Amino acid sequence: MKRFTALLAASLISVGGVLATSATAQASAPCRSGFFCVWTDADFQGMKIEHSGDDHWWEGDMFKHDSSWANHGISGPGVKDHVQVHEGRELLGRVTICLAPGQEVGYDRGANDQGGSHTWTSGC
Repeated sequence: MKRFTALLAASLISVGGVLATSATAQASAPCRSGFFCVWTDADFQGMKIEHSGDDHWWEGDMFKHDSSWANHGISGPGVKDHVQVHEGRELLGRVTICLAPGQEVGYDRGANDQGGSHTWTSGC
């Protein structure tokens, strides 16, 4: 009986460690409050850019190299708190991804490596 209890306790500790690791991995997207952040790699890895406003011309290292996104914009009456990423510079082309306030996307196959500019909007 003692052996079964010890095995059960070890199993529960192991599961707890896995759950703690998963929560830590998800929370590892450092993006300041009020900012829209873009990473070159999936799961919030690689080079990152942060913007509190629109950027109509993503520079060479980010242009068409976006793979994960986080919208930590601030919401309020009349505040543009959604972010639309456009395929081309100068907000041209299709919207590749649109994020609501607080939304984080670690990877999106349709939007991956497609962005060229972004703008804050009132909705998606």
